[in-house]
Amino acid sequence: QVVLVESGGGLVQTGGSLRLSCAASGRTLSNYGMGWFRQAPGKEREFVAAISRPGLSTGYSNSVKGRFTISRNYAKTTVYLQMDSVRLDDTAVYYCAASERSYSTNGNQYDYWGQGTMVTVSA
Repeated sequence: QVVLVESGGGLVQTGGSLRLSCAASGRTLSNYGMGWFRQAPGKEREFVAAISRPGLSTGYSNSVKGRFTISRNYAKTTVYLQMDSVRLDDTAVYYCAASERSYSTNGNQYDYWGQGTMVTVSA
């Protein structure tokens, strides 16, 4: 079982920046496609960003494209979500997910999920 742990959430003002991190205890994430999803109160979970296992391909939802960046560190032990120019509607619990097969915009394609980290954007 892969246990993913997100960190870096917190309170940030509109227009500010925040970087989320995702790591699996005791192992690298090099063999997994990785994704970030989020769920706001009263809303369903939505796709945010994804990165391929080799880290050569990325994808973003239209709502975050140009503002958020998903990346891996060199050793592929950590996956990041750099959040810039945050907006009020970015407020949500952000979840890291790992896929043994492929990265995807579809959460059903992911095998492991983190516990989530809360991001609150204040005006």
